[in-house]
Amino acid sequence: MANTFADQLVQTLEKQGVKRIFGLVGDSLNPIVDAVRRSNIEWIHVRNEEAAAFAAGAESLVTDSLAVCAGSCGPGNTHLLQGLYDSHRNGAKVLALASHIPSIQIGSQFFQETHPEKIFQECSSYCEMVNSPSQGARLIHNAIQSTVGGNGVSVLVIPGDISSQQAADERFIDGGYVSGRPVMFPDARQAAELANAINEAKTVTLFCGVGAKDAREQVLKLAEKIKSPVGHAFGGKMFIQYDNPFDVGMSGLLGYGACRDAMYDADLLILLGTDFPYNDFLPDNNVAQVDIEPMHIGRRTTVHHPVVGDVAAVIESILPHVEEKTDRSFLDKQLRNHERAMKGVVDVYSENVEKMKPIHPEYVADIIDGLADDDAIFTVDTGMCNVWGARYITPNGKRQEIGSFRHGTMANALPHAIGAQAAAPDRQVISFCGDGGLGMLMGELLTVKLHNLPIKAVVFNNSSLGMVKLEMLVEGLQEFQTDHDEVNYAKIAEAVGITAIRIENPEDVEDGIRRALATPGPVLVDVVTDPNALSLPPNITWEMMMGFSKAATKTVFSGGVGRMLNLAKSNLRNLGAAGTIETNKI
Repeated sequence: MANTFADQLVQTLEKQGVKRIFGLVGDSLNPIVDAVRRSNIEWIHVRNEEAAAFAAGAESLVTDSLAVCAGSCGPGNTHLLQGLYDSHRNGAKVLALASHIPSIQIGSQFFQETHPEKIFQECSSYCEMVNSPSQGARLIHNAIQSTVGGNGVSVLVIPGDISSQQAADERFIDGGYVSGRPVMFPDARQAAELANAINEAKTVTLFCGVGAKDAREQVLKLAEKIKSPVGHAFGGKMFIQYDNPFDVGMSGLLGYGACRDAMYDADLLILLGTDFPYNDFLPDNNVAQVDIEPMHIGRRTTVHHPVVGDVAAVIESILPHVEEKTDRSFLDKQLRNHERAMKGVVDVYSENVEKMKPIHPEYVADIIDGLADDDAIFTVDTGMCNVWGARYITPNGKRQEIGSFRHGTMANALPHAIGAQAAAPDRQVISFCGDGGLGMLMGELLTVKLHNLPIKAVVFNNSSLGMVKLEMLVEGLQEFQTDHDEVNYAKIAEAVGITAIRIENPEDVEDGIRRALATPGPVLVDVVTDPNALSLPPNITWEMMMGFSKAATKTVFSGGVGRMLNLAKSNLRNLGAAGTIETNKI
């Protein structure tokens, strides 16, 4: 039997297969850290608890199992917030141990006092404070069961003095934990209505999200039967795009290909397992939606045919009742449009640029994609790195891509890579780091070095917040405070003992990436890229065009004509490549 509550907690985590805890030691957390010292669990020492929560989230997504992070009282555990928001929204199975001030001091404005049981409510599904070892044993079970059951992050708030107290009742934590989710079949009437809607529609487009992850076979069968184009959100890319003869790309600001046109031109659009948030990119004339979460139905656009259930189960239920369509003209048209768009929007950015300086970031991403292992794990920073990841990382059913796709926070890529590499030491982990994101949590390079994690961190170093710049221009605002002084991240990496490669010329890109991937241990590749390389969506609205025009006018009249000229030169390749202009609102 465990001696203390801290021992009881750590022994329970060991029984559940936990191999490591990401965190930063200190004060009220020390009894738990000491229990870890006496266990077989590894302590991954991060420099900021925010990174600990990101790393735990990535580990859980790679292993589909329980991962743990920890922070000390007050400022320590409040640093967990960003990473826990991200982990919760990504559906990771994460248990956060938020240690607290001594229980007798709670409510007295004690040194470092916060109220973590309130702070973490929004970024977790289970958040409770341990008031005694006997009650705490029950909470350990409840917290673990909630997160491994698929409810997102769990948080245990543990006052430091209680961690050191004698362990109590173990009845609850000795039981089993259920990690699977039952298959949810659709209501018969909802399924019949969807089948009828498909039969009545002359043309249908399927749009898939991460909720279609385990329904790839069913989606392709349905697409074949009804001759439907298949598009995807970023979350569905790695599961749906590869070897898909019906693929028409991705929609949204990061999108590419013919997906948007296929969605708008179809008689019926079916959203499959996606909570795609950007309603400006969704039609509302005749939309069906299939999702296991009823609260997702109809909150992004008008849905006329709602179905609650697992995507695979729903498709299997309706497929025998769906009439086979023989006319492929709509599908073939969208496939032709997609092929042209891919040449015009994606290929044009990475072809014939080997001598163009500054280096085009798209070219770098394309080279990485071609040299990376078939089962590589990619982590991508929020911002322009998301664009490069969305457009240039090629899925194959083995690769994995992790990013802050729902929370959209900066600085996630390196700590995500830490968690992924710790969980999968034999797999290649490549991080697409924006210089802004890396600068925010640059101390985690010390974590990478300390634990000798063989991460290959590629910094897209453009001395600019590229996505913010694009957002300003689209809104008709002059860019302001988006650029900063150049930083040599290679020298910083070398200073902490990490192998570094600095690339300033495009002809050195392929050799530099190849050497980095072949070098044992951690490597940072610092690539100086074009700050004016802005990615445009495949369909430009009139409002976007007007925004760019307004921004250009304001910049020129404020004496910044050179800046606009540089932007134009960098994006000359965009001419005729950015897609169509939506003129319905002119």
